[in-house]
Amino acid sequence: MSVIRLAAAAALGVALALPAVAQGIPKVQSPEEVGFLSTRLKRLSDRLNEGVKNNELPGAVVLIARNGKIVMFESYGFRDKEAKVAMTNDTIFRIASMTKPIVTLAAMMLMEEGKLTLADRVSTYIPAFADTKVAVPKKKDDGTVEMVLEPQYRPMTVHDLMRHTSGLTYGAAGANPVKQSYLDMKVADRNQTNAEMADKLAKLALLYQPGTTWEYSMSTDVLGRVVEVASGMPLDKFIEERITKPLKMGDTAFEASADKKARGAKPMKEGPKNELPAIPDITEKFTWRSGGGGMVSTAADYARFLQMFANGGQLDGVRLVSRKTIDLMTADALPPDIKMGADMFRFEALEPSARMGQGFGLGFAVRNVQGVNPLPGSPNDYYWGGAYGTYFWHDPRERLYVVFMMQSPQARLRYRYLMRDLVYQAMVN
Repeated sequence: MSVIRLAAAAALGVALALPAVAQGIPKVQSPEEVGFLSTRLKRLSDRLNEGVKNNELPGAVVLIARNGKIVMFESYGFRDKEAKVAMTNDTIFRIASMTKPIVTLAAMMLMEEGKLTLADRVSTYIPAFADTKVAVPKKKDDGTVEMVLEPQYRPMTVHDLMRHTSGLTYGAAGANPVKQSYLDMKVADRNQTNAEMADKLAKLALLYQPGTTWEYSMSTDVLGRVVEVASGMPLDKFIEERITKPLKMGDTAFEASADKKARGAKPMKEGPKNELPAIPDITEKFTWRSGGGGMVSTAADYARFLQMFANGGQLDGVRLVSRKTIDLMTADALPPDIKMGADMFRFEALEPSARMGQGFGLGFAVRNVQGVNPLPGSPNDYYWGGAYGTYFWHDPRERLYVVFMMQSPQARLRYRYLMRDLVYQAMVN
């Protein structure tokens, strides 16, 4: 059977069960009902099928909703290419950094309960951060550069964690001693607790002074620990009891149960060395509940999360946060004099910088202006993705959100660009 026929068969089978899989989000009678052209949406389907055929990606799930109704919910290619298992709409993915908006929402819920404020010092919840120093490069007389430790000019805040201006970073091998120290100290050890992770980071130098620089980082992992301290609950339990259960996101957690193992998406060999990416199986359970990237989910579940945002903080009669909290999360939180970290150019069109017409809210990037960024969208749309290939965006002006799920680190940027282009070209009213 051809790839296209496999995908078509999978999509047909899921379409018959769409109301159940989409968990209460209604489906349009036709895309034209909400301003899309079916003939133009076919371009998106054709391009994804072409990508599968050309070995660009193993498979994907696309969910498009407008005006609170599902316009398109389809699967392409393979859930497991090597085993020739077709992708289906209920496939579960490792969503990596699409965990960040969920954990940030958890912290905002605690803000609404008076258990924390965004202006609080991180050291209020993790005392070791009061003594964390900042590594500053200093040029010596002989022309070489050494790193000198200085105190924080102003303390790192919860707000800094949410918008990645904390001075923290991610570990990376190379010349930067701060990033190398993350690897040496094993700050991303999956066998540690959130408390142990936070204490390790507090002992290491910050890469930048808090509040001065946008550096994508382990900030949301530290925020996860703040949630634990402020709530008195483990992060995974708080998210389950306060977010995923109320929103009926039954396939969203830090791992899937053993009976769901067969629904997990598998990556394919890719990259210059034609190797399998190191993506954990959806059922693997780790001690470390990574607030920055540890969760699994489905397209339908994440759609419910976005629909709650679209509804101003509530869904199906369950209110998680107020409309004003949603407004705060989805506004640009970066100050006008913010700098971009030295390596942040790697985000390309997704960089939350003024030169890309974007900023960063609380948990995701935010578009500020029309026309500067090479990707289509609207001012005030917001988005983020995961390193394993998943991606979402919500365009409030167009009452539109899109969830794109795949497990392909190699293809992630390319297909994020393509999804923006192909969704907006199909929307004519």
